[in-house]
Amino acid sequence: MPNPRISPVVLLSPVEEGYVAYDPALDRLHQLNPTAALIAELCDGSRSVDEIRGLAGPLLPEGKAGEVDRWIDDGIRAGLLFWEGSASAGGRAFSASELSPITRRLKENGEILAAYLCVTATIAQQPDDWLAWYDLGEIAQCLGRREEARAAYQKYLDAHPEDGEIEHLLIALRDDAPPPRASDRAVKKIYKNFAPGYESRMLEDLKYVGPERMLQAITAVIGDRGGLSVLDLGCGSGLVGACLTQRVAELTGVDMSPEMIELARARGIYDQLEIAEITEWLDRGETLFDLVISCDCLIYFGDLGPITRSSARRLKSGGLFAMSMECGDRYPFHLTDTGRYKHHPDHVREVAANSGLTIAQLDESFLRMEYDEKVKGLYAVLSKAGQL
Repeated sequence: MPNPRISPVVLLSPVEEGYVAYDPALDRLHQLNPTAALIAELCDGSRSVDEIRGLAGPLLPEGKAGEVDRWIDDGIRAGLLFWEGSASAGGRAFSASELSPITRRLKENGEILAAYLCVTATIAQQPDDWLAWYDLGEIAQCLGRREEARAAYQKYLDAHPEDGEIEHLLIALRDDAPPPRASDRAVKKIYKNFAPGYESRMLEDLKYVGPERMLQAITAVIGDRGGLSVLDLGCGSGLVGACLTQRVAELTGVDMSPEMIELARARGIYDQLEIAEITEWLDRGETLFDLVISCDCLIYFGDLGPITRSSARRLKSGGLFAMSMECGDRYPFHLTDTGRYKHHPDHVREVAANSGLTIAQLDESFLRMEYDEKVKGLYAVLSKAGQL
């Protein structure tokens, strides 16, 4: 009787529960329990079924020796195994050039384990495929393999030192002291890549509700008051601006990303749009506003003191500074492995007091999804003394 052997098409990787196997030819993912994983390792073509029984059988619970034959039969039917020397010789291993588009498709479809198997096989064949190292960093991060993500991103960055986004991510993954905010080149790179599918990704995939929740927080403070002069900091594609159109007499938007500014311009709702770093823009101007709003932009800032003081200076008497961010439980803030900062509510209270502003609203509620987990948002409305 011929020996059983793992198909060369199949990609294998150990996981906590045993093995995971992906067949790119059939687009089929298999979860192997520890027993099946052991048998898979023994099915290298050098052992007969009798020899595999002799090695694996004593490790199985009493009365379960038949599991060896059952699993081999199941593996043959599933295409994971083939009989050495048989007419159906198990196919051939996929090349790196064939695996790369499969990896991209799997990643886009959220099939992360299968994508991980494909990208690691790609790198095994082509260790200088730097884009594959980038993909491995992203995929390993999705799987919670933090050290593997760090090592993969570092490999990529060594070959692409100009990539500010990965440079920023590695600060978090190395547990280095975080900078006051993400660098300009990091933010520009993030949104250059993000802009083409920004709104579908945020609204459909991540269920982002920041603009609506921000409007609710503002309404709780000023009711339905309209005719406002509004400054939208980090305006992005204009999602929060679109929520405010019924209240606005004049709307100005500022964002560092040219690609995002063009998306905002296409809405036709802004009276003025400028490409600039928002703190620098605030500090060089004198125009005052009824409302300064920053929705999901301060995730790239650590200490909120400078931006809050600069915003307070540009408020009219009685004006409001409204901001949303990710809510964290570490005071005052911390840089997460996603490259975004989370802020503690006490930090918001502190910077408000130091900037001469009063907290009119400070709520914690849902912001969006991330890796199938709910992200908690922090929504703050700070008011300047006087009458709006």
